[in-house]
Amino acid sequence: MNYIKHLTGFYEKLLLDNTLNPTHISLYIALFQFWNFNRFRNPISISRDEVMRISKINSKATYHKCLKNLHSLGYIDYQPSYNPFKGSQVIMFDFAGNLKPAKEKS
Repeated sequence: MNYIKHLTGFYEKLLLDNTLNPTHISLYIALFQFWNFNRFRNPISISRDEVMRISKINSKATYHKCLKNLHSLGYIDYQPSYNPFKGSQVIMFDFAGNLKPAKEKS
C-alpha cells in the first residue's frame, strides 16, 4: 500500500463529490488510521467509541450518518455487527489506482 498515492486518490475522489463535509473527511481519516494500524489488511474491526474519539465526532447520530454515507458513496464497505461485544467490520478500498478492495496480506 502506497500511503501517499492512496490519500492523493482519496482527495481526487473527494474533489468531485459535493455531498461530503469535514465530518465525513475526519471519519474517513480515522478509519484510514485504523487500517494503517492493521497493516492495511481488510477487513478491519472497529469500535464506535474509539473511532468517534479519534475523528472528534461527539454525536452517535452524526457518526452513524457519516459512516453510512461513506458506505453508500463507495468510499468504504461498512458491515455493522449489531453486537456490542463484537466490532463492526469495514473494508477499505484502494484509491491509489482503480477503485477495488485492497488485497489482504497473509
